[in-house]
Amino acid sequence: MSGGEESSLQALLNSFFMIIASEIGDKTFLIAAILAMRHPRVVVFCGAFGSLAVMSVLSAEMGHILPTLIPKKWTQAAAAGLFLVFGVKMLMEGRAMKAGNDKIREEMKEAEEEIEGDDAVHDANGADAIPLEDLEAGTAVPRSPVFTPKTPTIMEGARNFCSFFLGPVFVQAFVLTFLGEWGDRSQIATIALGAAHNVYLVTIGTIIGHSCCTALAVIGGRYVSTKISVKHVTLGGAVLFLIFGVIYVYEAFGRERSTEIEMAITGES
Repeated sequence: MSGGEESSLQALLNSFFMIIASEIGDKTFLIAAILAMRHPRVVVFCGAFGSLAVMSVLSAEMGHILPTLIPKKWTQAAAAGLFLVFGVKMLMEGRAMKAGNDKIREEMKEAEEEIEGDDAVHDANGADAIPLEDLEAGTAVPRSPVFTPKTPTIMEGARNFCSFFLGPVFVQAFVLTFLGEWGDRSQIATIALGAAHNVYLVTIGTIIGHSCCTALAVIGGRYVSTKISVKHVTLGGAVLFLIFGVIYVYEAFGRERSTEIEMAITGES
């Protein structure tokens, strides 16, 4: 395998596994899982995945711009620093977690509150939304819409316009996923990968990773979230991020040094 093919494969695999390690059990994963329990799964998948695909393109492109402003050596060093910091942080979080699923229950509760809050604001969706507790207990009763006067904004107008053509469920899944993903660890890591590798390969790798996670969420996210060990997933993700950090340290400093040594030896002989 040539150096170019190896680098391309590395970019794809790094992007894919970074998303898998970051997104399973994350808030956006749980938002898709909860929405899929209330609404058609295909619509929820399209909305959530569409949002994550847009986020992947934007983040990778942001990373692609950095090498035009900063030398590639230092963008790789910055990527190494980010992955090492994230890896250490995840390692500390994983070690502090209990063996149970308390953490994922907290994330599930936060995701449910965000959906309920969005439903309350946009009563067109809230009229048919069912609380998660009632849904699980089998006592679900559709709630009556609560109309509250509000001053329309440009964002509200854009959302209503998109809801008219794409449907309120699609728009809700798209918006909640986008807001939940913005500033998340996976977005920052995607920017770092976009700065270190080919932007198209990073985009493809992250989109494939998001498609797998989103499909898992809408098909059986609730079941998966109760069976997986968040502690083990977090520790596994920490190890993966630390490995990425070491790789990019070598990419930034070690490979250049090795090339200089080889050139010196070749020149002497």
